[in-house]
Amino acid sequence: MEIKKDSESRVKSFLKNPKKSLWTLAIPIMFGIGIQTFYNLIDLLFIGKISGDAIAGVAFNMPIFFLMLGLTMGLGSGVTASIARFIGEDNKNSADNSAGHALAMAGFISVVFTLLGIFYGKEILKFLGAENIILNLAWEYLSTIVIGLPFMVFSGFFRSILAGEGDMKFPMMIAGLGTILNIILDPIFIFKLEQFGNIGLGLGVGGAALATVISQLIVFIIFVYMLFVKKHAYISFNLKDFTPSSKILWDIVKVGMPASLSMVIMAMGQGVFNKILINYSSETVAAYQVAGRIDMLVFLPIFAIAGSMTTLVGMFYGAKEMNALNQIIYYGIKCSFFITLFSSLIVYFFAESFSSIFTQDQQIINVSVGFLQLLCLVYPLVSIAITSGRVMQGLGKGLPVLIITIVRVLGISAPLSIYFSLYLNKPVDWNWYAMMIGAATSFFIAINWMRIELKKVNNPKEESIASVI
Repeated sequence: MEIKKDSESRVKSFLKNPKKSLWTLAIPIMFGIGIQTFYNLIDLLFIGKISGDAIAGVAFNMPIFFLMLGLTMGLGSGVTASIARFIGEDNKNSADNSAGHALAMAGFISVVFTLLGIFYGKEILKFLGAENIILNLAWEYLSTIVIGLPFMVFSGFFRSILAGEGDMKFPMMIAGLGTILNIILDPIFIFKLEQFGNIGLGLGVGGAALATVISQLIVFIIFVYMLFVKKHAYISFNLKDFTPSSKILWDIVKVGMPASLSMVIMAMGQGVFNKILINYSSETVAAYQVAGRIDMLVFLPIFAIAGSMTTLVGMFYGAKEMNALNQIIYYGIKCSFFITLFSSLIVYFFAESFSSIFTQDQQIINVSVGFLQLLCLVYPLVSIAITSGRVMQGLGKGLPVLIITIVRVLGISAPLSIYFSLYLNKPVDWNWYAMMIGAATSFFIAINWMRIELKKVNNPKEESIASVI
C-alpha cells in the first residue's frame, strides 16, 4: 500500500541526513506549538489591560485547564501512535476503529469536565485558593468557558487522529484560523472600545472566555465538516461501524496514560503554587502567571526538538541503526542546550521589558522579573531533561517521564515551597528556589536514566552516546 511505502522511504531519507531530519520535523511542530503560545500571550495581554486581579483570576483556572489538556494531549499521543502503527501495518479497519475509540474518549472527557465545571467549578476554585474579588473573577471566566470545553477536547483528538496518518498541515491551518479569530474577538468582547464608537461589549474577563468559546466552536465545526462531510482524512469516521475493543483501548492507554499523568501532576503542582502564592498577594499569583507565559517562549523550540526526537529515535531504534540513533540523540541534546542558553540570556537581561508588555502594575512586574532571572539559571538543564525524557519515549519507555515529573513536582518543588513559605515564612523568592532545586534534580535523574537506557540498546563494542554526554 502506498502509505506504507511512503513511511519506509521517509525512514530512509531520515537516515541519509539525521541532523537535517530533526529540523524537517521540528519546524512544523514549532509552528503548531507557536500558534497556541501566541494565542496564550495575546489573551493574557488583553486580560492584563483589565487589571492585575483579572490576571490572577484567570491564573486560578489554569490548573483545571492544564488537567483537561493533559488528558487530551496525553491520550492523544496514544491515539496518534496507535493509528500510525495500524496504517503502517496496512490495517485500515483497525485504524478507523482506533479513531472511533478516540472520539469516545473525547466524549467522556468532555462530559466529565463540563459537568464538574458547571456544578462544582466555584468550589474547585475556592479549594485552589481563590477568594473574594479573585474568586468572583475566576468564576466569571470559568462559568463561561466551561461551555466551550467539549469543542476544545474534540478538536484536540481530531488533531491527534490526523497526526497519526501524517497530516500536520491541515490541523495547524485550522488552529491558526482559530487563533486569529480569537485575537479579533478578544478586544471586542472584553472592552467597550469607546474610541471606536462603543462597538465593544465590555464583558471583561467573561468576554475573554466567550471569545475563546466562539473561536473554538468554529474550529470544531470546520473539523467536523471536513472530516465527516468532505471526507478529508484517510481515516473513515463511520460511527455505525465502531466496535469497542479492549485491545485497541489498551493500545492507546498504555502509551498515552504516562504522558497524561505527567501533565495531571504538573496541573496539581500549578494549583499548589497558586494556593501558596495567594498568601503573599494576588499580585504574586498574577506575576507567576505572567512569568509562566514568558517561559513558554523559551521552551517553544525545545518542545519542538523533543517532539521530533521521539519520532526519529523510535524510527532509528526500530531500524536498529545505532550509529544514527546515537548521532541524533547527541545532536538533539546539544541543540536544545545551546538554544535554551541563548534564549535564557535574552530573558535574563530583558525580563522587565517582557513582563511590562502584559501589565503596568510594578509589583507584578518586579515579582515576575525575580522569577524569570532565577529560573533562567536552570532553564538549560530543564531543556536537557525534557529532551532526555522524549528520547526514552522514543525507545518505548513511557514511565521515566512520569516518575521524573512526580519527583520534581510532588517530591521536591511543592513540598519545599510549602516548607519555605508556610513554616519558615521566607520571602516569595524562596518558592523559586524550590522550583530550581526540583528542576536541577530532574535533570540529573533524566540524564542518568537515559544513559542507562542507551547502554542497554547499544552494542557494548560500539561507542555509546552515553559516554559522550
